[in-house]
Amino acid sequence: MKNTLLIALFTFFALSGVNAQSKWIPENTKTFGLGYVDQLHSEILKENRVLNIYLPEDYDPKKQYPVIYLLDGAADEDFIHVVGLVQYNTFSWISRIPQSVVVGIANTNRRRDFTAPSARESDQKIIPRNGGSEKFMAFLEKELQPFIEKKYRTTSDKTIIGQSLGGLLATEILFTKPSLFNTYIIISPSLWWKDGALLKGSPAILKADYAIPTKIYIGVGKEGAIDGSKNHIMEDDARLLADKIKRGQSKNLKVYFDYLPEEDHATAGHPALFNAFRLLYPKKQ
Repeated sequence: MKNTLLIALFTFFALSGVNAQSKWIPENTKTFGLGYVDQLHSEILKENRVLNIYLPEDYDPKKQYPVIYLLDGAADEDFIHVVGLVQYNTFSWISRIPQSVVVGIANTNRRRDFTAPSARESDQKIIPRNGGSEKFMAFLEKELQPFIEKKYRTTSDKTIIGQSLGGLLATEILFTKPSLFNTYIIISPSLWWKDGALLKGSPAILKADYAIPTKIYIGVGKEGAIDGSKNHIMEDDARLLADKIKRGQSKNLKVYFDYLPEEDHATAGHPALFNAFRLLYPKKQ
């Protein structure tokens, strides 16, 4: 496997890809750094994957930090605003969540990577090239996490954030490879995929002998049906997911369900993540 060195400090302008804006930068000014761009060649996926990395401002290689893995982690996806929320919540005068490394995983083909194989006609119409989730989960487990843990000073505390199809994938990981993360932030999950297959199984994490302490936040707005059917209303499916987990026998799961009726599928992400940090990390007394 070829792992490249850290490539470069990037700027908001470089991150957003709006190169045309560079001509509007006034003279005698400096760019404003947000993080780093790294790259990992995946033998499993047979492609290079771009990683956007945020480190705490006073990152100390003698200390260890939790890692937040962000699906849809490109600059024009969720990286910038998620990093803003992480930075805000780690300010010393707020100190809601621990200082953390954020790993934004930029997409190459999110519809392929975030879905399990489906021959369902309605799924095929929406995502003809689907079914890559198993490979993508193997990439996370066998390539990405070891790469990050070797390169940065990390603890065993690992969070995944996924919204929409990313929320679908985060749910699939929770139900099939739950030990990959100990905190799951699942926002507006597309559980309609495969006619709600993930809501019908009996995953190991819900059994009495599941011993890994795991926190799960599930947030959703008033979003309706995404797949055009009346069988899968997003907010109803998200509630069913939370209820399914709550009914599990394991005493090591803590699940929070958060309904945001003023938000829709496009707007739920930012307020849901803000709420997730509040619920998952209660204010210290």
